[in-house]
Amino acid sequence: MSDLSKIPCTIITGFLGAGKTTLVRHLLENAGGRRLAVLVNEFGDLGFDGSFIEGCGIEGCTQDDIVELPNGCICCTVADDFVPALNTLLNRPNPPEHILIETSGLALPKPLVRAFNWPDIRSRVTVDGVIAVVDGPAVASGTFADDPDALEAQRSADASVDHENPLEEVFEDQLLCADLIILNKTDQMQPGDKGKVLAEIEEHLPRAVKVIEASHGKIDPTVLLGMNAAAETDLDARPSHHETEEDHDHDDFDSIAIPVDPVATPEALVARVERAAEAAGVLRIKGFAPVNGKPMRLVVQGVGQRVAHHFDRPWKAGEARDGRMVVIGLKGFDVKAVEAALRAG
Repeated sequence: MSDLSKIPCTIITGFLGAGKTTLVRHLLENAGGRRLAVLVNEFGDLGFDGSFIEGCGIEGCTQDDIVELPNGCICCTVADDFVPALNTLLNRPNPPEHILIETSGLALPKPLVRAFNWPDIRSRVTVDGVIAVVDGPAVASGTFADDPDALEAQRSADASVDHENPLEEVFEDQLLCADLIILNKTDQMQPGDKGKVLAEIEEHLPRAVKVIEASHGKIDPTVLLGMNAAAETDLDARPSHHETEEDHDHDDFDSIAIPVDPVATPEALVARVERAAEAAGVLRIKGFAPVNGKPMRLVVQGVGQRVAHHFDRPWKAGEARDGRMVVIGLKGFDVKAVEAALRAG
């Protein structure tokens, strides 16, 4: 059991576009009076997910409750970024009762869990649990394994196989560290795919971990908060392909922020995003843009050929109506083709 004098922290991990931010928003909206704070980390130079949470208009959730680390992966910059950011929340006059930590989609959770043993914070916080959010339709389409049968043959022959596919490594490390796995977006899955994905998840797990199904991250907070896992004391049970921060870098991936002009309709921007996503190596596109004649900011998020959009909040008085899209992809993806698609029209 965790020390009740410590503030519990829940680490929410998961691959690009799995639905981590949607899950965090759901938890904030259903906090039931509990003081929650959020530490958001994003890969790339546009803090989109932090602004997505800040702009949600959730009662009781203020800008001070959101600490954003948009530059750099916190699993790689623990001393410089994560510990000071956590201390910012802990040192508030009225500190939070529970802290949610949303990692980058390319982050490995184990180095972050290990950081809770640092002298500066180990007596004040504990890892209540690590939650891995899985994009069900993406895994069903084989996104995280180029050849699942060949991969399983390698794994059977050598349990310590080091995957050639960097996406597979990230995905598996997130599952290996989890205390709970959420199979998300089940409403978008085809009949029969759910069993296949559950079997794929099971193949990655060396220990029993509960898997629960969800759509849009809608899960009762009492299921997710209060696990008392004290994960920082249980590191040996959480194997990783990258056992130290030094072993892990993001040389396999690139990100770029692209300005986007106002659009005539939401569908016009969705069509651009769909074309941009066809460029080889593109993993995810997300961002926001103004729509002519509309007072609300349009948010668009694309994973593969699945693109979703909605209006999230009114533009603030005096706020520049500048549209920007973040594109994350494999190293060397065709930036010019993506820019041309997003700026077309």
